[in-house]
Amino acid sequence: MLNDCRNCLFKTKATSMLGESSLDQLSLNHLELKLKKGDSIIKQGTYSTNVIFLRTGLAKIHIAGPYNEQIVKMVNAPSYLGLPTTFGSKINQYSVTAVSDAEVCFIDLEVFLKIIDENKEFTHELIQEFCKNEVESFRRCANRTQKLIRGNMADAILEFSDNIFKSDTFVLPLSQAELANLVDTSRESISRILNEFEGDGIIKMTGKQIEILNKKSLLLISQNG
Repeated sequence: MLNDCRNCLFKTKATSMLGESSLDQLSLNHLELKLKKGDSIIKQGTYSTNVIFLRTGLAKIHIAGPYNEQIVKMVNAPSYLGLPTTFGSKINQYSVTAVSDAEVCFIDLEVFLKIIDENKEFTHELIQEFCKNEVESFRRCANRTQKLIRGNMADAILEFSDNIFKSDTFVLPLSQAELANLVDTSRESISRILNEFEGDGIIKMTGKQIEILNKKSLLLISQNG
């Protein structure tokens, strides 16, 4: 399925900087795919031949460590995926998997590089996003190692609420085992903390749906670690 990128409803801020000529190049040199929850988008260790754009849906970035897979972060559409790998070693250094139904575009790498060369504003926005992601990675790493489990769990809930779903009521896209992996703890600890948050009147849980009842308390837990 091929759509006109000029009329795409899912442009990033960077893509919105492109003129019609560059958007026409993208239109003619990309492939759109619809994916199901659990489908692989990028696989660690494989050769990177395309730039991948997440049009809709939610994905997790995870990397194989010495002993286990580690979920690094969640990515919400619209977003480019795997650019550091694509521009670096050419071998995918991590995996990306859909955690909801999603739509992705596979963009010809040479065409994308040509567009970067020809569009200063587009390139500037990409660099800005790189810088933002690097700072966020440093902050997340410090939090994971220095905060207690309650603080890390509060961070995860706030991330889902503020940056991914943009709502104080949402359905958790991850299992408790995956949440435990995301915040570096055990599944049993995740269950206990969620029950504590609910008992304290901070959240309400209905199955996998979370409703934040007291965001101020959740922010205090996050800040105090």
